[in-house]
Amino acid sequence: MKLYPLFADLNGLPVLVVGGGSVARRKVAALREAGAQVRVGAPRLEAELARLAEGGEVTWLRGEYTSAWLDEMWLVVAATGERAVNARIAADAGARRILANVVDDAVLSRFHVPAVIDRAPLMVAISTGGAAPALASRVREMLERVLDHALGPLVALAQRHRGGIARRFADLSERRGFYGWLHDGPVLKLLRRARPVDAERALLDALRTELAMPRKGSVILVGAGPGDPGLLTLSALRALGQADVILHDQLIGAEILAMARRDAERIDVGKRCGGRHVPQEQTHELMLAHARAGRRVVRLKGGDPFVFGRGGEELAFLRGHGIDCEIVPGITAAVACAAYAGIPLTHREHAQSVCLVTAHGKDAAETLSDAMLAQPRQTLAVYMGVERIGMLTARLLAHGRDPLTPVALIEHGSLPRQRVIAGELHDLPRLAREHAVGTPALLIVGEVAAFAREHSWFGSLVDDAPIAPPQLACMEVA
Repeated sequence: MKLYPLFADLNGLPVLVVGGGSVARRKVAALREAGAQVRVGAPRLEAELARLAEGGEVTWLRGEYTSAWLDEMWLVVAATGERAVNARIAADAGARRILANVVDDAVLSRFHVPAVIDRAPLMVAISTGGAAPALASRVREMLERVLDHALGPLVALAQRHRGGIARRFADLSERRGFYGWLHDGPVLKLLRRARPVDAERALLDALRTELAMPRKGSVILVGAGPGDPGLLTLSALRALGQADVILHDQLIGAEILAMARRDAERIDVGKRCGGRHVPQEQTHELMLAHARAGRRVVRLKGGDPFVFGRGGEELAFLRGHGIDCEIVPGITAAVACAAYAGIPLTHREHAQSVCLVTAHGKDAAETLSDAMLAQPRQTLAVYMGVERIGMLTARLLAHGRDPLTPVALIEHGSLPRQRVIAGELHDLPRLAREHAVGTPALLIVGEVAAFAREHSWFGSLVDDAPIAPPQLACMEVA
């Protein structure tokens, strides 16, 4: 049976819900949000409904159902949990030509309550005609990921200026083009950035001008997280779905790139140790050229753009050349890899601070300060430190770190091939060497690293048995 989709204006209208339990409470909440004057009929009410009735926010019809409850009603929802009573309600409502919904009974229902995506005043409803409500909920979850939360304010803004838009663009095709510009141009972006005054000014400026609205290019610096596609944010997914060009790091996996718009141009601008290297200046020029050509550019970076990702340099470059740029944060490797290894970066008993450092670059490890290396009750998360593991270990021990301090090396964090090697600080170079730890890998130093031995839940764990620590006097310190 094919249903006729309908959005009902119930503002100020009387609507009946029969039932006083948790299901009735959920139905009452949705109806009240739509502005309906709700009456609830039941012998007893659960606590929240009773509170609403006591406060006069709903009207309680106390007792067993009677057809007189249907007087003056526009809609009725039967949620008694008793099929015979629900059937009688549906029959009485049908005789009065009142639409009735019987919870979890598609046969008795004359209307169905859909799964809803609320971007008011934009509403999206999904219905299976009562056949499989759980599947409708799953579809709603899928759409929630891609429908921008700024669409609601955009629709409200368009509604407020609907008359002016119609006068300015009498031709329907031109009007459709303007609405397309509202979505794809600067207005939605400004609303997304919580700048409604600027968004309205951009709309009004566009209405005043007689010139065609040129498409203005832009760049979004997007953090792709540590690798697991499931850790992409909703904003990252939306950006990938709108991109004309994607400039991506070498470590961005095929699964993440597959989530982008099919016809988007993909350009690898990764930097590889000992391999092909795209200079940062060339990446800058590529972003600038594509943005100036009017394209929507996504600069897709592993982890977070502003944590060892050179996002600050790219932002400054783009702003310096007048290119519109926004940032979509990503889950940085320290947070994600530690979580996937069962390691809390902070802990009330063991670590009151976290220090994120990088050992990448010729002098990075040597320039780490004493405060970074020797701070007590602090977790040290070292990015790109595998190649400098000997130097790091020597410096940590020389600055007073206990040789028995727990450590964890997390290789390919959050990916199916993740491997966690847990051990102790004095033994760290051997662990990295004997287990052939490769890149990308994150090193965690601190008491919390010991949690991996019991709580690592993803990928494989190598719990290397500790050996007797060497004498510190024998450690070579560079």
